[in-house]
Amino acid sequence: MNKRQKWTLIRFVLVLLVTLAAVAAIVEMKNGINHAEATRAMEHLGKIVSDYKQKNGYVPPESFVDNLKESLVGQARLGDLHYRARWIDADSTPDTILAFTRSGSRSLFFKPEVIVLLYDGKVVRMDEKSFDKLLAGQQKPGEE
Repeated sequence: MNKRQKWTLIRFVLVLLVTLAAVAAIVEMKNGINHAEATRAMEHLGKIVSDYKQKNGYVPPESFVDNLKESLVGQARLGDLHYRARWIDADSTPDTILAFTRSGSRSLFFKPEVIVLLYDGKVVRMDEKSFDKLLAGQQKPGEE
């Protein structure tokens, strides 16, 4: 292989590496935007649920939330939203899980997370293991 061929090969490898880095950065940026939008949608849901709870004294039924999902800002990023109103008592603690969605994206920099709406209206992001442990402690018999 002569000098010219070596330089051509080196330039090709450099362009390939720069392209791969740019693609990875764009994918990670997209994942970050998806996480932010899903969190924003869950916060919007939390505000609506809190308003409903203040007005009526209890959390809205699942049918209310099902009808509401389409109007939430960023709802497309929520994925499979699980709403647990049927399992929530009036004497539930503030850290009771009211709704949650698992992030569907896998990433190099983001661990799989669950976006959680708590009974007190707070939205938190939890790693899957911590969330599964918390949910298992709160689930009632017959709840999936």
